[in-house]
Amino acid sequence: MCSSALAQDLTVGVSWSNFQEERWKTDESAIKAALDEAGAAYVSTDAQSSSAKQLSDVESLIAQGVDALIILAQDAQAIRPAVQAAADAGLPVVGYDRLIDDPRAFYLTFDNVEVGRMQARAVFEEVPEGNYVMIKGSPTDPNADFLRGGQQEVLQDAIDAGKIKIVGEAYTDGWLPANAQRNMEQLLTAQDNNVDAVVASNDGTAGGAVAALTAQGMDGIPVSGQDADHAALNRIAQGIQTVSVWKDSRDLGREAAQIALELANGTEMSAIEGAVQWESPGGNTLWAKFLEPLPITEKNLEAVVDAGWITKDELCQGVSNGPAPCN
Repeated sequence: MCSSALAQDLTVGVSWSNFQEERWKTDESAIKAALDEAGAAYVSTDAQSSSAKQLSDVESLIAQGVDALIILAQDAQAIRPAVQAAADAGLPVVGYDRLIDDPRAFYLTFDNVEVGRMQARAVFEEVPEGNYVMIKGSPTDPNADFLRGGQQEVLQDAIDAGKIKIVGEAYTDGWLPANAQRNMEQLLTAQDNNVDAVVASNDGTAGGAVAALTAQGMDGIPVSGQDADHAALNRIAQGIQTVSVWKDSRDLGREAAQIALELANGTEMSAIEGAVQWESPGGNTLWAKFLEPLPITEKNLEAVVDAGWITKDELCQGVSNGPAPCN
């Protein structure tokens, strides 16, 4: 951790892609708290899901004289000029939760391939054979394909054995629940509702899928997600979502703040605690740090309550006779 003596007078600029997902507010609070504690300042921008706005946001943060940048990239390709601008200004960049495929950006995330495996494992445990639909993330976010790759690893043997058939899959533009719902509706129509399980890549897309299923009287078939959004945890308690892979974004935010401050003070990427060299899909060697996710199902709902992530009342709203602690 960067000592407060070193962090004083430092300002970290954070470029957010959007605040559409509930979790980004949690990440932001964690980053702010860690910077506060170190005596450093926080400034931020919200790109409102526009990759063009994000580029001008980063230019504006650089112009404000920040000492380091944390970037949650809206579009992995479109963000590249921003990394160049930061490099030209001599500023370190932390690629936050989403890959920026550039060796000049330190990559901090959870193990997204493992998240995909966890999603597929939980659904496969419930439905070891049948028709699967894959609701993927945004096509401009590399995480969408990391997740999908992990999901495929788990399901491949059953697919090869003819036990599981993937009857449809679709990317979800902008990770928007409304787009996921529309995709799910179209896939249900195409399959005449002959669908047994849905592997959705986050809780927003899971919510869209569940809405489409509920409209057809099919709620309760296994659906996966991630982020431990409060609505999703409540769906797990109600029995209409199978799993949400919890990536405690309080840990991620705290780590990002600490790494940004260390890099701003001249620490080499290789000297960051827990950093590993990682080969990216684009063939680049990046310094990265991967945190461990935890799948939340009806079996371990107490974990999120005990951690203060959600209150028991919020978790158990509308649930009678559910799994612990809602029983």
